[in-house]
Parts: sequence; structure tokens; C-alpha cells
Amino acid sequence: MKNFLVKTIANAGALAVAVWLLDKITLTGDSTGKKIGTLILVALIFGVVNFLVKPIVKLLSLPLLILTLGLFTLVVNALMLLLTSWLADKLDLSFHVDGFWTAVLGGLIISIVSWALNVVLPDGD
Repeated sequence: MKNFLVKTIANAGALAVAVWLLDKITLTGDSTGKKIGTLILVALIFGVVNFLVKPIVKLLSLPLLILTLGLFTLVVNALMLLLTSWLADKLDLSFHVDGFWTAVLGGLIISIVSWALNVVLPDGD
């Protein structure tokens, strides 16, 4: 349970960095508390999408992953971010990613920041 909480906080932090760096990834809210709550909910959605959907997409795109020496992972990450944005919209959360190339760059930022935060934050073992 502690590991899940740490990963959710790391995802929320990574999403916050992507929102801060990229103008086309938007997070709106009346107050800072509402924005933080939205970020945590979006991080939960992002974690579930990465846990359930991403392995299936990676398996189906395995030939492309091999052919591009893993660079297709950037496209898979972008698709997961776009799916998260779509689900957040359906759940009436104020998080939106505008466009595929923004999602590619956002996915790259989120991957790097999540990795760095997971190195720094304690593991739940």
C-alpha cells in the first residue's frame, strides 16, 4: 500500500512538472487545493492506465518497439497520456492535453521526472 502511495505521489509530481513546463497541458481549478486534488486523481487514473492498458499496447506493438529500438515507447507513452486526458474529461476533471506532439513531449517529461522521484522517494518494501 505504501508503494502505491509513493508511486501515486511521484506521478502527481511528474504531471505537475509537465503542466508547469508545457502550455498545452492544462490544469484548471479555483484554488491550489482543488488543483492538487485534481492532480492526485489524474495521477491515479494515469497509474491505472499504465497498469492495465500499457502492457497490452506494448505487447501488440512489440514488432514496432523492436524495429525502432525502443523509440516507439515514446508514442506508447503519449497515447497513455492522451487516454488519461480523455478519461479525466469524461470524469469531469480539469486536466487536458492538447495534441499528440504535446503528449509525446509531456510523456517524456513525465517519464524522466517519475524516474527521478522514484529514485529519491522511499520504496514501500
